[in-house]
Amino acid sequence: MDQLDKKIIALLQQNSRLTNKQLGEKVHLSGQAVGNRIIRLIENNVIKNFTINVNYENTQYIRLFMNTPSFSIIERIITEFEEISSYDKVSGSACYIIIAHFTSERLNTFIAIISKWARYSVETALHD
Repeated sequence: MDQLDKKIIALLQQNSRLTNKQLGEKVHLSGQAVGNRIIRLIENNVIKNFTINVNYENTQYIRLFMNTPSFSIIERIITEFEEISSYDKVSGSACYIIIAHFTSERLNTFIAIISKWARYSVETALHD
């Protein structure tokens, strides 16, 4: 990956809807050359996917600390809540880190269920 690839990635991170032609104008390449670079970056697993950022009203960062080794139960519960946008099993003091967008009521429901198997810590992002 060279400097042009890094510039293309940075531009796509800012706006993944830019066309290859628009990207090419910004990095001084043809649209086709940019398209070929993007294909190569995808094939080499440098670019995993193209996404959008949603402006959520609430964002919580939840750390789970397992009381028992019931990882499959926890993961099943996590996947049942559509408000959870991502989660990772991690090493360190926590066992899982969850990024979610719960209302207060739904967060209380999630905590009531999850606390049967894990202790938790919830941090809520402050939005402007």
